[in-house]
This record gives sequence, C-alpha cells and structure tokens, in this order.
Amino acid sequence: MLLTLTTVLVTGAVTLVSVRSHTPSPLERTDAEVVADTLPRLAFVREALDEGAGPDMQALFPEGYFFTHALYGLTWLAVAQRDPGLRDEALAEARWTLERLYSPEGTAPFPTLAVPSHGVFHAGWSTWLRGQIVAVAGGPEEAPEEMAALDSAAEELASAFEASLARGVPYLAAYPGQAWPVDSVVAMAALRLRDHLAGEDRYAPLFRVWMTQVRARLDPATGLIPHRVDPVTGQMLQGARATSQTLLLRFLFELDPEWAAADYTVFRQLFASDVAMLPGVREFPRGDDSPGDVDSGPLVFGLSASASTVAIADAVLAGDTATAAALTGFAEATGTAVEWGGKRRYLGGLLPVGDAFLMWALATTPAVPVQVPAVPADTVSPWWRLPWYVLVLLPTAALLWATVRAWRPPRRPRPPEEGGPPAPPSGAVPTSH
Repeated sequence: MLLTLTTVLVTGAVTLVSVRSHTPSPLERTDAEVVADTLPRLAFVREALDEGAGPDMQALFPEGYFFTHALYGLTWLAVAQRDPGLRDEALAEARWTLERLYSPEGTAPFPTLAVPSHGVFHAGWSTWLRGQIVAVAGGPEEAPEEMAALDSAAEELASAFEASLARGVPYLAAYPGQAWPVDSVVAMAALRLRDHLAGEDRYAPLFRVWMTQVRARLDPATGLIPHRVDPVTGQMLQGARATSQTLLLRFLFELDPEWAAADYTVFRQLFASDVAMLPGVREFPRGDDSPGDVDSGPLVFGLSASASTVAIADAVLAGDTATAAALTGFAEATGTAVEWGGKRRYLGGLLPVGDAFLMWALATTPAVPVQVPAVPADTVSPWWRLPWYVLVLLPTAALLWATVRAWRPPRRPRPPEEGGPPAPPSGAVPTSH
C-alpha cells in the first residue's frame, strides 16, 4: 500500500513538473493573460511585505528590503500599462512603495552623505520608479507634483554624472568605495525616461558622453560592461557576470536598443547554460567555474537562479521567443509554485524577493517605445526538455515496476502429471525422502 501511494505521488509530481515546463512565456500570452497571471503573485508579495518580508529579506541579501518593495511597485505599474482599468490601484500601490523606499528602513543600508543622495543604486531605482508612476498617471500634466520631484531627482543624478565624467569615470558609487556599473545603467535609463515623459532631449548630450566612456572601458574578455569597477579611477575590478548583466541589459534596451541587442547576443553566446537539461544562465562565462558569492547567491552547475529569472525580462524585450519560453518553463517547473486564496507563491513563500524578481520579469514591458533589432534565436535547443523528461521519469518507472512486482499474484501450482504424485499445496515446504 505504501509503495502504491509513493508511486502515485511521484508520478503526480513528475507530471506536474512536465506540464509546468510548457508554461507559455509573456511573448506567447495576451496582455489580459499576463495580467491574470501576475495579480496572484502581487497579492502574495503584498501580504509578505505586510508581514515583515522587507526586513527579513534585508537580513539575507544586501538590498533585500529595497528590491522586494521596488519590484512590487514596478510590477503593479507594468500591470497597469497592460490593463488601464487597474491604473488607480497600481498607482496607489506604487506610491506606497516609493514612500517605503524613503522610509528610515528603506534608506538605512545606504550612505547618507553620498552624491547622489543614498548612492546611485538607491537614487537610480527610485527615480526609475518615480518616472514610471508619472507615466502611468498620464504624464506630467496629470501628475505635476510627481513630475517636479522627478525633475529634481533627475537633475541630481545628472549633476553627479557630469562631475564623474569630467574625471573620465562613467560610473557612480553605490556605497563608499564601491561601484557596480549596472546601477549607473539603471540611473541613466531613469534620465532617459524623464526626457521621454517631458518630450525633451535635455540629457541627450550626457548620454552620448557617458556611452562613449562606457564603451572605452568594456571587459576585454567578453566585450561586455563589467561587473564591478573602482569608482575613483573607473578601472575594472571584475569582468562581466550574469547577476549584473541580466539587470543592466533590461535597462540598456531603454537607452540604446541596438547596443543592447548586440550585447544580448554576445551574452547568450557566453553565458547560456551548457548543461543540456537546464536552460538557465551561467553566473560566469563558459569555461569559468568560479563559485557563487554574495552577489549571485549559491550556484547549481554554475547557474544563477536570480540571473536566470531576470533574463526572462531581457528575452522579452529582445523578442527572443525561444529563450523566453525556455526560461519561463524552467522557472515554473522548478519553482514548486502553489496558489491558494488568490495568492501564488514559490518555494513555499520562503523568499518573497525571489517571487518579486520573477513577477517583475514576467510582466516586463518597455517604458520608452523603441524598435529593437532582431536577435539570433538559436541559443536554446528545442529539445531541452527531452533529457530532463528522462531524468525525472526514471524514478517513476522504477516505482511502477516495483509496484507491479509487489501486486503480481503468486504462481498457481502446476497440475500433477498423469500418474505422478499430487502437487504440494501452495506455500508447503517439500520434504526429502
């Protein structure tokens, strides 16, 4: 009985995993379907935030509080862009989020005397969120006070970049003595969004100087924007890594779609999983099997869970249907999602920041309308599920075989041959003479 129950449970789990691996990506869904899929995710993250997920995630990750809140607000705004009927609710939630980012808890991890305020990480993401609020509200005319705040934040960012570029350094510090280029890419995208909303090109000259200096300081091994640099000299301290590359590509598409498409293509060639059954993203380029760290978290077969999640957003903006489908299916198959009470959670709801990243990536929509060049779509094998099926079906097959063996009826005794002695009853022990 126990063996039969185990077989049923394992078979059901394997079937569920297989079905979820075929979950359609955002590129294969309508706006209404994306919204319907996102709302239960938002409901869970909001409940988690109300129950203290912000401080809990901060205890585990350097920007756990900030990301869990910011991505919650940004996802609501993405939902409103797909369904204007949800605009008022989305704006209320996003404004609540922005207040939390500037609360004592929201600013505590960041430097108070930095330029821009709280460092480029906090300034860039909060300005991007503010710009998205203005966009969903209907533009500067519909949200004049928020547009004024956006102008002020943008000007502070621009001034900081101008001073740094004058020294030949295109990247601002997030913390004293520490700079990650991805944060400056987010900040520049926020300035680009501000110009788009205002119908101006105020920061276009700044973009050109910044991009020229960035291109002069690429990672020589990959040709991509590096992971970490010295904020004083701009010298590269660590080459391109997926944790930052997936995030910065999402915002580079808003700044320069041709550059982003070219880098996305190189990134897929160098960082796409080389493990046949796992269509994720490597943290380090192929050939580099360095261990994970505080930026990436634990790595499995060299793959980064966070980068594999954020890469969905890159694939969506790049129009890479095959990669978006594979990464979406992989996330759904391995995330052990459970939904009840109108709330969808992954991994038992233990890491709400992970849920926030996934829903943000799946709901991604461009903030600045651009024409993205076509990218190669042959980096994911259409047969990626096949070896995975074999792997997950093996224990099921073994259990089924064992169950059949256990339930097979005992052999019936053969009838005695004519003239021979009668056959002993079943189970009798034969005696010797």
